Amino acid sequence: MKKALALTMAAAMALSLAACGGSGASSTASSAADSTAASSAEASGAESASGDAVTLNWAVWDLESTAYWKAMADGYMAANPNVTIEMTDLGSTDYMTQLATQLAGGNGELDILTIKDIPGYSNLINLGMLEPMNDVLTRDTADFGGVMEQLTAEDGNFYAVPFRSDFWVVYYNKDIFDQAGIAYPSNDMTFDEYDALAREITEKTGVHGCHYHTWRSAVTLFGILDGQHTIVDGNYDFLKPYYETILAQQADGICADYGELKTSSLHYSAAFENGQAAMVNMGSWFIATLQKYNEEAAANGVDPVNWGIVKYPHPDGVQAGSTLGTVTSLGVNVNSANKEAAEDFVNWCVSDEGAAAIAATGTFPAVSSSEINDIIAATEGFPEDDASKEALTTSAVYLEMPLSDKASDIEQVLNTEHDAIMTGAETVDEGIANMNEQVTAILNG
Repeated sequence: MKKALALTMAAAMALSLAACGGSGASSTASSAADSTAASSAEASGAESASGDAVTLNWAVWDLESTAYWKAMADGYMAANPNVTIEMTDLGSTDYMTQLATQLAGGNGELDILTIKDIPGYSNLINLGMLEPMNDVLTRDTADFGGVMEQLTAEDGNFYAVPFRSDFWVVYYNKDIFDQAGIAYPSNDMTFDEYDALAREITEKTGVHGCHYHTWRSAVTLFGILDGQHTIVDGNYDFLKPYYETILAQQADGICADYGELKTSSLHYSAAFENGQAAMVNMGSWFIATLQKYNEEAAANGVDPVNWGIVKYPHPDGVQAGSTLGTVTSLGVNVNSANKEAAEDFVNWCVSDEGAAAIAATGTFPAVSSSEINDIIAATEGFPEDDASKEALTTSAVYLEMPLSDKASDIEQVLNTEHDAIMTGAETVDEGIANMNEQVTAILNG
């Protein structure tokens, strides 16, 4: 298996380095595989499910700037030379709304549908636009770390399969820790230990020990890591200790003031890159940002950041590696005339070969393994310490927003109350009481 993954990785890397072609609303990923890909496909004898020439239309966003779209399409077409994949770029702004509009009236022009977020996924299910995938998926659902269960609708079906997963870790500045003479964070750190470590850093260096971006998720979602609470059930009492701890940090100067961050629009990346915070909790997508920042540091006249990552802080009694995350998924248009071929593409994307192609672009696939983590850790600029590589292994990933047909309305309430709590306009108790009352009304409406 390792040999096969290595060969796939090499091919995927070569494909991902090629320039993305096409522009405008629609672009053909590739008209034919190159000689290397063709010989690979010939050797494997791979064909699409039908064996006939098929053109699949795949809905994506930001085609020109997102390397994994082309890597996935080219990888699949190399193994299935009778299939041509064309991509329709709907843009990242209001993508899910644009997608629903494209599908309105039973339009079968799009075959493969990329699902960007949970509220949009729920909407497409309610509109009957997605094909059930329970009997289609060939990969064991257990390989997705519990995510498939969180994507399962009330009717017992899941209608999309994740191919990309971003999960949260803690980024830390090694130089600041060295300056303070404090040991680096560990991969098994409770939330209370995280708080104590942040306080120690500030006491010894004067630098903010930690940093919370202005997203609600950066503060509240420590509370869902026990697997017993969600943010869509109408009771938010469990958030109180996390709000109280982080507001106390804010009052004591351990982290930046929320109101000032909102006013200044200081981005978490700038706070960390400029050495204004020793630690920041953030998603795995920030890895590529830091790699690029360090790569371009000399040309931009700035110092590179000496950084590492560790697993997310967890509540007492919860397994290390429990974290929160987001997924990007693939579904099949219920009105597609090419369902069988589209389903085959989805299955390839979550296979070992597909995961390797995604990882070779520096993106985290939804299904992971030690081999996949090796690919990520081998990318240029990834920290060389063993702890950072170990941080790539998760034990459980809980979705930031679980599936709910009322997710959008719930999120609006939670975000409004979060802002009021963090700015001091409401007490923690007042804000949580408002969350409980308003979300319960939405659920009962």
